Amino acid sequence: MFVMAHNITGASAVEIAASVEAAVREGRLAPGVQLPTVRALSAQLRVSPTTVAAAYRGLRQRGLVVAAGRRGSAVSRHPPIGVQRAPLVPRHARDLASGNPDPALLPALGPALHAIDPSPVVYGSEVCEPELMRLARRSFAADGIPSRAVTVVSGALDGIERVLCAWLRPGDRVAVEDPGFPAVFHLLSALGLGAVPVAVDESGPVPDELERALRGGVQALIVTTRAQNPFGSALDERRARELRALLRARPELLVVEDDHGGAVAGVPAVSLCSRGTERWAVARSVSKSLGPDLRLALLAGDAATIARVEGRLSLGIRWVSHLLQRTVAALLADRAVGLQLREAAHTYTERRQALIEALARRGVAASGRSGMNVWVPVPDEQATASALLATGFAVLSGAPFRIRSAPAVRVTTATLQPDEAEVVADALAAALAPAGRSSAA
Repeated sequence: MFVMAHNITGASAVEIAASVEAAVREGRLAPGVQLPTVRALSAQLRVSPTTVAAAYRGLRQRGLVVAAGRRGSAVSRHPPIGVQRAPLVPRHARDLASGNPDPALLPALGPALHAIDPSPVVYGSEVCEPELMRLARRSFAADGIPSRAVTVVSGALDGIERVLCAWLRPGDRVAVEDPGFPAVFHLLSALGLGAVPVAVDESGPVPDELERALRGGVQALIVTTRAQNPFGSALDERRARELRALLRARPELLVVEDDHGGAVAGVPAVSLCSRGTERWAVARSVSKSLGPDLRLALLAGDAATIARVEGRLSLGIRWVSHLLQRTVAALLADRAVGLQLREAAHTYTERRQALIEALARRGVAASGRSGMNVWVPVPDEQATASALLATGFAVLSGAPFRIRSAPAVRVTTATLQPDEAEVVADALAAALAPAGRSSAA
């Protein structure tokens, strides 16, 4: 057995695969790193190429490794295991990277917690709190989303995963936004599903791109209807009509909508799910509006999808905590909280727009029609992020958000004050100047 510079050891397919997984988990093989070719690794480990090929095949099936064309294989950029990572934001830096809502704009939980019924819930009780379901139906119906079948899940991503598992099987292909949310890419990889990129603009998925994906035979579409992360897209009625027209030709396609921004997204909700859609679900999280620790999302969908999700829940966690459900219901029913959420949405819009306008005055283009992030095209992500960090601002390189789309950085504006927007814009413009600011814009 030989120890290699690539941190891979083993004499059998199982041992080699375990070695790669351990190296990824411990940070010795970083996401995106190129792996040795089958022939090179077999020679260095003194095993047959068939053994190495079997190890790589098993790793690909688990989503740890992806094909890299003629270059062979690479570690997935979104490996479905816990990975040791450096802190996202250094202590000295202003956090414009983490994507969190502003804690000062979240409603206080104390009054709701004191007001809820603390009666214990035991096995055999109703899965969903009736008052929360009443409020959910009212909220979905107000946005024109069919609301006869609703349930509750542990966050938007939990709901998306359960809906995908209800209908899809490993090897199926899913159309996703590009750039899009890395956790969705990671989830698809873990489930053995193929991600088919669909370009986005300020109004959501580009129709020609979705049409291409549909022609390619995808089985599902995941779309963020507003506050798209990282691009800030938001569906408008015109774009929604164009996309619905394409989807009418594929009524059996599973359509999954992520409305994680909810009440603080800054724009009205627009849905692709019409009464002619056979398989669909809309996940509306409260993480950005009421607080991430509540871990709760409302899920509307067709009757079969909701029944399958609830059936699978009953085999595992059985239900989402009724204490959480009652707390969310109390918050959603509170008129003062409703006013606070509207004010929060206005504040997030002001902060986001302040940076976009400051960048525009410096000749730097950026996107962010809704939500809490601004997406800035750049020629070199790492160089730009490093230059900003040197001035005290931490932003995210766009690589984890991209499949085929162009390089960019993501700036979270949730806590960015208007006077700071000018300073950040100056830093971004300076970082881009050596590479030619006009080309970046």
